[in-house]
Amino acid sequence: MNNVSLETKRRYYAKVRRSNYQASMALEGISVDSQAPKANKADVLAKYQKHKIR
Repeated sequence: MNNVSLETKRRYYAKVRRSNYQASMALEGISVDSQAPKANKADVLAKYQKHKIR
């Protein structure tokens, strides 16, 4: 029996999850660039703080 490490399993499931997400978005007609830089939490909060209703 093959002994697969937990880290290998995690990487595999992360890869499958990304693939499924991209396929789901394609079905909805939304293109997703997998190479695009990811926004961090501070950038997202700063963007939406400008539009906050007081």
